[in-house]
Amino acid sequence: QLQLAESGGGLVRPGGSLRLSCTPSGGPLNVFAIGWFRQAPGKEREGIACISQSGRDKNYETSVRGRFTISRDDAKNTMYLQMSGLRPEDTATYYCVASSTLSFGCAIGRGADSDYDYWGQGTQVTVST
Repeated sequence: QLQLAESGGGLVRPGGSLRLSCTPSGGPLNVFAIGWFRQAPGKEREGIACISQSGRDKNYETSVRGRFTISRDDAKNTMYLQMSGLRPEDTATYYCVASSTLSFGCAIGRGADSDYDYWGQGTQVTVST
């Protein structure tokens, strides 16, 4: 059973940067499509970035494209979300996810959370002065 653990969240000023990490136990990440979701208080959970099992395909939600970068280091069996140009509206709990059913590509659109069967516990990111 794959288990995911996020780290790297915290408090950062607007315009700042953070790097989130996701480390699995119970299996390698490179056999799954993986990604990051977030949920802000009072808002729906949304997918923001994903990378396919092959690593060739990456998708980003519009509001984070150009500011966030998802990556996977197979040697370290770790996934990252590099976030820069952070805004107050990026404040949320961030979850790393993995899918055993997405064989090609990856998904972050509406309803995509149902495609991911493994979820971390979440790490809080707060962007504030």
